Order: sequence, then C-alpha cells, then structure tokens
Amino acid sequence: MPTYAVEQIDAVTIAPGSPLDGMDLMSPYVWREGGRYRMLVRGVPNPMGPHDPTGVIAAGWSDDGLAFTLDPDLAITPGTDPADPDAGGCEDPTVVIDDDGGYVIYYTGVDAARTQGVMIVATGSSLDALRKRRIVLPAPPGEGNIKEATVVRTPAGDWRLFYEYAATEEGGVGASRIGLAGATMLHDRWTSVADPFPIRADSWDNWHLSTGPICRMPSADPVMFYNGATVDARWRIGWISFSDDYATVTGRGLEPVILPPPPVERGKTDIAFAGSTVVEDDMISLYYSLEDRTLRRARIRYYA
Repeated sequence: MPTYAVEQIDAVTIAPGSPLDGMDLMSPYVWREGGRYRMLVRGVPNPMGPHDPTGVIAAGWSDDGLAFTLDPDLAITPGTDPADPDAGGCEDPTVVIDDDGGYVIYYTGVDAARTQGVMIVATGSSLDALRKRRIVLPAPPGEGNIKEATVVRTPAGDWRLFYEYAATEEGGVGASRIGLAGATMLHDRWTSVADPFPIRADSWDNWHLSTGPICRMPSADPVMFYNGATVDARWRIGWISFSDDYATVTGRGLEPVILPPPPVERGKTDIAFAGSTVVEDDMISLYYSLEDRTLRRARIRYYA
C-alpha cells in the first residue's frame, strides 16, 4: 500500500492589523497564483457573542506559504437580511479557478438561527468583488447541514463535489458523513449520488467523516486528506485514494496522517482538521487547523 508520511510541520501566521485580529482561525484554503501563495481563511469571534456570526472569510497572500498578510477588507461576509441563507455566518471556503480565469468559491452559509448550513457559490474576477450567485446544493432528502465542499475535475472533463452532511444514526444521534454529487459542467446543477466511502467501526474514524482537500502526485491515484472522528469528536486527518472518476476507492490509510498534539488548554477541542493542499517540490503541503483556532502546514512525502 502507498504511504503518505509527514516530514515537517510549521506554524502558519497572520500579520497583525488584519480584519481577523483576535479571532480564532480555521478552514485555511491556500493555492498558488502569480508566483505567490493566496489564501482564504475563516475567522470566528472569540468569545462568540449571541449575535456574532459563526464565521467571516478573509483573503490574503504570502511569499513563503507560511507568513500571510490579509487584505484590509473581508472577502465574504454574512448576508444582511435575516432571510439570507448565510445571515448567520460564512464558513469553509473552497476555491476553483474557472476556464476564464475567474474565481468560483464554494462556502457554507449558516442561517440566522444557526440551525442549518447550505452550499453557496460566490464568483468574480477578483477576491474583492465577489458576487453570491445561488445555493449550489440544498440539503437532499434525509440529509442536512450541507458544508465543507471539495470540488474536483475528472480527466474526462466532468466535475465531482464532495461535501459533509448531517446524517441520523440509530437512536436519533447525529453524525457527520461525506456525500458526493456530480455535474457535467462546473456551473450545472449538482446531482447527488451514493456516498463515496463509509465509517470504519473499529477505527479512529468510526463515527464522523468530513471532506478534505484532494490532490494527486505523479503516477499516483487522486488522494483526499479527509477528516474523521470518534463519537466524542476527537478529529484526526487520514487519507483515501480514488479511481480517476472517483467511483471506486483504491486505498485507505489504516492510521491518521495527522494527530493533534495535546491541547494547550484542557478546555480546548482535540481536533486537527484539513483545509487545502499545494503540491510543490515533489511533496504535498497540507494546510490545516488545530483546536479550531490556529493554523499549521504539514509537508508530506508520497511513497509508492
């Protein structure tokens, strides 16, 4: 079985004076553009007041992929009308560059009551002029709280959308699962299909699953660094690989790739959560969050 081995972990920092100063940081989406690293990142007020959003999204840049400077104005903010599907917060950005060079950003919109998440897409030619266009994937029957998009194109040219949803287990206890949808063109309506893979009852990912970034090393199958957890929400990052059309699982790691260190404070969450990947220098740079408040980058090497 192939191996994905972590060789180095570095802190990812945000320069002071940003619109997210004092907030917890999570969902780092990093990509290369114009010789620089670009980032969208979610900020969450700490402490969160009763009328605070569950998240706002800022854009930034870096020359080395570790020290980022954020733009002075937020890129995506909650809707101002209580009826807006993202009136309660904006979370989990994922960036796709379309064939015309424009930004297509999938993110989770949280309603004003903070009870439901839906998938929204924002588009534009620049990150400071995005336009929210439509809800991409309302909750299918039996599912809810749609969030955490991962969007990939197959070699045949069609598209796949992986997403997290809230499922109901026996006894009425909720759990996160990963769903999958397909579309012929990027801006077509998505159609949900069967879930791509299940939990493993006897492993570290035996209760919750959530999407993570997908990348591909030369001569390897596409791999997702997904998020899995036990019933008490101890989240770790693992890997799973697919065929080119994402219809078949071709490999799955037995143990997590990333385990969080012990929390700095006992009251903090025990969580590592993958956000994005950049393939460079024959290695994978995996960007993730710790404790839902700080950012890290792991350098991962693939062994066939």
